[in-house]
Amino acid sequence: MEYKKDNIQAESVKKKWIKRIWGALPALFLIFLLLVVALLFVRIKTEKEAIKADKLAKMKMDRPPVNVVTLDLVPMPIHDRLSLPGIIKPWIKLEILAEVRGKITKKTVKEGIRVKKGDVLAYIDSRDYENSFKSAKASYDVALADFERIKKLYKEQLATKSRMDNALAQAENYKAGMDNTALHLERCKILAPISGIVNHIFIEEGQYLNVADPVAEILQMDRVKVQVGIPESDVAAVRSLTDFNVRIDALGGKTFSGKKYFLSSTAGSKARLYSLDLVLENKNEEILPDMFARVEIIKKEVQNSISVPLYAVISRNNSNIVYVINDHKAHLRKVELGLLEGWRVEVKKGLTAGEKVIVVGHRSVNDGEIVNVVRNVKDPKDILK
Repeated sequence: MEYKKDNIQAESVKKKWIKRIWGALPALFLIFLLLVVALLFVRIKTEKEAIKADKLAKMKMDRPPVNVVTLDLVPMPIHDRLSLPGIIKPWIKLEILAEVRGKITKKTVKEGIRVKKGDVLAYIDSRDYENSFKSAKASYDVALADFERIKKLYKEQLATKSRMDNALAQAENYKAGMDNTALHLERCKILAPISGIVNHIFIEEGQYLNVADPVAEILQMDRVKVQVGIPESDVAAVRSLTDFNVRIDALGGKTFSGKKYFLSSTAGSKARLYSLDLVLENKNEEILPDMFARVEIIKKEVQNSISVPLYAVISRNNSNIVYVINDHKAHLRKVELGLLEGWRVEVKKGLTAGEKVIVVGHRSVNDGEIVNVVRNVKDPKDILK
């Protein structure tokens, strides 16, 4: 009985395992299918990449070499330049004012003529001032004679010292009055206080002037100022400089040498620029006030730098690359850029002097591709010829 019972239990366990295996078959089959699909997908992808690579290799073999122009890398200076607008101002702009009242009897100058210091610009009617001077002089002469007489009496002990002192004070008072009238009389001749060019005349003959009325404007032009605004970020560089190049387009782009005269310590309230004044020699007076100028400021200079045309650099994947020629093949180089001057850019790392960089046709080549050098230049300026 026990043997029969054991057989029944064994049969029951066997049936359970058979039932479990048959229940798991669908899942196992699905997993098998997924593995097969995955293997097929990987194989297809690999074959596609192989076909693509084979096609590219055949295209490279079938495509003729790309024509390129190369540049010999020669060390040369490069500058960090700053070009700012400026405006020309006269060295001195002086407005002459009347110092006495009166009628203009004669005007001796015209606008645009050159005058020297002390030249007469105009005359004011001086008759009233002449009469005042004569009256003051007569009073002074009488007071002086009275003082001399009392002084003599004092020496003879016939007059007191206080009387003599009063006479002296009165004489000096009259002399001061006489000097004032002489000064007014002298100011009836309006003189040029500086040498320069008469820019404006504000008077006409017969016109009556009051004190401080404008008479003329004189400009000193043998040297001029250039006023330019300096941004805050460039003040430190400008502070250490003394020489500047100034280009004036109105004079055919002529360039002049300027010297630093003054750099303000505070910025303007509106543009937030620091005012820089330069001085230019202007002996021929060809530079005129209010002309526009371009002030060139060299903030930094690197001697014997390696530089390439900016258009020869390709930006790719956050990197800058160029192509150099070696064994008739184009080779990719990653470069680190520095200063930029015009269309030239400094290459701080990645290139060395004597190498040849592709400057034309570089966007049509690939790393390791054979190229055809149709032209090689040594000076970047020759590329466009």
